[in-house]
Amino acid sequence: MCGIVGYIGKRDVAPLLLEGLQRLEYRGYDSAGIVITGKAAAGRPGTLKMVKAKGRVRELEAKVPKRFAGTTGIAHTRWATHGAPSDENAHPHMDAENKVAVVHNGIIDNASELRTRLTADGVVFLSETDTEVLTHLIARAQADTLEEKVREALRHVEGTYGIAVLHADFNDRIVVARNGSPVVLGIGEKEMFVASDVAALVAHTRQVVTLDDGEMATLKADDFRTYTTEGSTTTATPTTVEWEAESYDMGGHDTYMHKEISEQADAVDRVLRGRIDDRFSTVHLGGLNLDAREARGVRRIKILGCGTSYHAGQIGAQLIEELARIPADAEPASEFRYRNPVVDPDTLYVAVSQSGETYDVLAAVQELKRKGARVLGVVNVVGSAIAREADGGTYVHAGPEVCVVSTKCFTNTVVAFALLALHLGRIRDLSVADGKRIIDGLRRLPEQISEILAGEDEIKRLAAEYADAKSMMFIGRVRGYPVAREASLKLKEVSYIHAEAYPASELKHGPLALIEPAMPTVAIVPDDDLLEKNRAAMEEIKARSGRILAVAHQVQEKADHTIVVPKNENELDPILMGIPLQLFAYHTALAMGRDIDKPRNLAKSVTVE
Repeated sequence: MCGIVGYIGKRDVAPLLLEGLQRLEYRGYDSAGIVITGKAAAGRPGTLKMVKAKGRVRELEAKVPKRFAGTTGIAHTRWATHGAPSDENAHPHMDAENKVAVVHNGIIDNASELRTRLTADGVVFLSETDTEVLTHLIARAQADTLEEKVREALRHVEGTYGIAVLHADFNDRIVVARNGSPVVLGIGEKEMFVASDVAALVAHTRQVVTLDDGEMATLKADDFRTYTTEGSTTTATPTTVEWEAESYDMGGHDTYMHKEISEQADAVDRVLRGRIDDRFSTVHLGGLNLDAREARGVRRIKILGCGTSYHAGQIGAQLIEELARIPADAEPASEFRYRNPVVDPDTLYVAVSQSGETYDVLAAVQELKRKGARVLGVVNVVGSAIAREADGGTYVHAGPEVCVVSTKCFTNTVVAFALLALHLGRIRDLSVADGKRIIDGLRRLPEQISEILAGEDEIKRLAAEYADAKSMMFIGRVRGYPVAREASLKLKEVSYIHAEAYPASELKHGPLALIEPAMPTVAIVPDDDLLEKNRAAMEEIKARSGRILAVAHQVQEKADHTIVVPKNENELDPILMGIPLQLFAYHTALAMGRDIDKPRNLAKSVTVE
């Protein structure tokens, strides 16, 4: 959540920071702010100049004076945790003497206790945020250097943070620190950048250093150094970002969501490319760091994710059970880490996260590693925290996903699980013939996705018919149930229509009480061995005057409308059946005039609890 960007060099800093905030706005968009260092005069320290505004980055940009010169600065776009969106609660936060400025992602757990202590010492707070506590702690630190002041302040802090700090008395540097919230350094030519996401950096440099938890850095115009919060020097090796700046543009689409839905055929082709081994009817996943003997020793697989990643993990668990015959299940990472789970040495854990920085998933990984478990990561962002913490894993290669509502990354994550399931299955008992069958099905996916996307106009028409619904139900059985859950989430996120997903078999155990003409049902009806069971569920709904939109491989007589999708192998059908419902959610929201790329109350990368 929230976006940080900073710069130190020779260029005019305000336009660079505002541009960076625009690229990070999907991480938080209820307020924004910018602070820059003014030039020091002879015998006088430098000054800090700040502008903040409630609302989007465009509101901040309108408030920035034309004469706002400086070559060093930090900026922030906020997703509210402590305190409602307002000018006062917007970051950066400064101390009483306007010498220290801080931008912060994360949550300081003991902020209330620290605020009480500081108030008793005479500090007057101007905001409701936890971040302002950190600002005053740094300002009151007795150390001689900015690095030591920040280090001293952080000793009092409990919680998560990614911070960037300016100080008027040390205007030749920016000091940053990370604990649980991403901080990325961008290395330029006699200039340095910092951000919470590479999206803010790739227009200027593709050479980056990602800080680890417990690590700090000092940025100057011509160099940087990294060290721990205890003061020990660390070694930073720059890596090259694989994505170009153009990957973050809309590419002629009206929204990022529409662009990312339309990119799915190419994205799936990318995750398959170079991984299929026709000779042995299997796939190569070199990053797993799991040899055949170790894979055969796995007795159970537990998949952990949040939101869309959790739903992808549910489909992944089914694929693993079907193809590899290993007991597998998925669980929300946010629940797993708080229930004191039994960690079995024969269980393989798989952590799923689009950003690779999702805090609940990362914390679960760290707890599992502490208990000696083996953890694989399935993530999209190369070099992200979960990718670095895990013992191995696979990247989903979806490319940058900017819209808050995940689409192409969900699809690619499920395909990545199909690859993992095939790999494990062929090591164990999956036959050559079945391996070839699944590979042929995987290869058909990009063309079939394009076929689905070509029917967008009809889906748009159907969305307009259902956009007046106040609530919708989504149902599916076995393979169809996680698809129903993800489709329900998509509709909620982007249109704000209340939606619930149930196993179709559970209708008669309670949810049928909700069925009436004003409560439409979306039914996932694959052409598999449960087809007649799903048709029976639709009969129950029609008997109670419910409207039905079916997603199926053939027109369903009991449905009012059917979106027909191409048939693949039974195991892979869920990958295709979710895609028309992404378009359905998109066009429903469009018909309702929603802000599709920035839905209310949400942000992209959830790096807080």
